[in-house]
Amino acid sequence: MDTSFYKDVNHFAIHTAWLHGFMKLYATDGVGIFAVLVLAGWWLARYRPDAPRAVAASGWAAIGTVVAVGLNQPLVSAVHRARPYSVLPHVEVLVSRSHDYSFPSDHSVTAGAVVAGLWIIAHYGTKATRWLAAAGTILALLLAFSRVYVGAHYPGDVTAGLLYGAAISVAGWLLLRRALSYLANRAAQISPVRPLIIASQPAHRTRAA
Repeated sequence: MDTSFYKDVNHFAIHTAWLHGFMKLYATDGVGIFAVLVLAGWWLARYRPDAPRAVAASGWAAIGTVVAVGLNQPLVSAVHRARPYSVLPHVEVLVSRSHDYSFPSDHSVTAGAVVAGLWIIAHYGTKATRWLAAAGTILALLLAFSRVYVGAHYPGDVTAGLLYGAAISVAGWLLLRRALSYLANRAAQISPVRPLIIASQPAHRTRAA
């Protein structure tokens, strides 16, 4: 079934040459957008009444993503799944052919971990952080699809990557949220660091009597 879905997407790619430029760019470099999303999540988290906890969540969104990608490497080596273009003849491949293994997709692991982190921030954050998490979800799904579209992965590779990255991010937060929130609260008490944790609020103007 995975191979059949891959061939369906590959057939679609062959007949949508007008999409190739964007999909190649996004499949290769789109992962950088997720770093921007994490930074945006941190920036917005600083405006919450319980900002230290939300900022701690944004910090974990970044750290958890690195952890998820690191933990993915032994899994990739253990599963040892060949890239689809290594075993399927005459398929459209729009990116440079890699010699590493296919399952799970590193790009999708990154996207899944970041998006899970963004939803954790949104849990403590504002309406803006919820919109950010929703946008991140769409971008993550598009990145996963683009990796199949350019011929680099099976659909199962990217689906597993999204779920694996999200699982690592959520599990890590559940284990470390108390410690990270404590550290963020302590950091907020240090004057030079406080602006990184809690945004300064504009003073309310009082009307003259």
